[in-house]
Amino acid sequence: MTAARIGRAVSWMIGALLSFSVMAVSVRELAGTLSIFEVLAVRSGLGLAILLAIGFARPALLRSVTRQRIGLHLLRNTIHYASQYAWAVSLTLLPLATVFALEFTMPAWTVLLAALFLGERLSVSRIGVVVLGFAGVLVVVRPGIAAVAPATALILAAAFGFAITMVATKALTRGETTYAIVLWMNLVQLPMTLLGSDPAFVTRLGAGQIAPVIGIGIAGLSSHYCLSNAFRAGDAIVVVPFDFLRIPLIAVVGWWLYGEKLDLFVFLGAGLIIAGVLWNLHSESRPFRPPGSAANGTR
Repeated sequence: MTAARIGRAVSWMIGALLSFSVMAVSVRELAGTLSIFEVLAVRSGLGLAILLAIGFARPALLRSVTRQRIGLHLLRNTIHYASQYAWAVSLTLLPLATVFALEFTMPAWTVLLAALFLGERLSVSRIGVVVLGFAGVLVVVRPGIAAVAPATALILAAAFGFAITMVATKALTRGETTYAIVLWMNLVQLPMTLLGSDPAFVTRLGAGQIAPVIGIGIAGLSSHYCLSNAFRAGDAIVVVPFDFLRIPLIAVVGWWLYGEKLDLFVFLGAGLIIAGVLWNLHSESRPFRPPGSAANGTR
């Protein structure tokens, strides 16, 4: 990857990280008033309304939406919905930092799936960033890991589903526009959310829920828009490990908004995560030379 492509991928992933954090806080704020199905209905409904408004203003975007890869869209969005439901439920049961930490078996699965199904190259630094990132996650949650054991299966299943979603998203960027990917996501998932929702659930929303409703509507779109563009700029194996940085970020958010414990382990874990990311970025910015190329004089 060139330095320019790496820079674009990093910029889009920063946007995705901030968006996912806003979405997590919005889910927790709405969970006291709405069921998880209804929270996800708000996200999909607002997202679809915003996307259609943009599409009608710019018809070329709507024309980019086709059914040529509908099978992959359906697979991606069904698995993503089930994983997102499990993730949203876990947000109501566990501290924010713990949920995000247990979720981060996902990059390891993504690395394996991307190598198997997308033909992406494995390297020492690409494997190393996953190892260091997961080690950092374990450092962050070490003090409380025994207390959350009963809820572990839920978020681990979500993590594997998110890995499949990541690989499918990368595959879709090879021929599909970002607008089409995000539109199909909301179009497929909205009926699923409404099946489990009270038809009159919007009447339970008051002035106190305006901010989280806006937050989940916008962040639900921006997170996947940024993520799709990050995959367009770089390999999934390079992009996904940046997601580890959500751990220290959400730990600070949880401490700031909810008084959740913030200690030295958060910063030690963050150091391991950042070290791995920087190592991989340095390695990726150097030209790739196949084994034996130096000896053969090739470039």
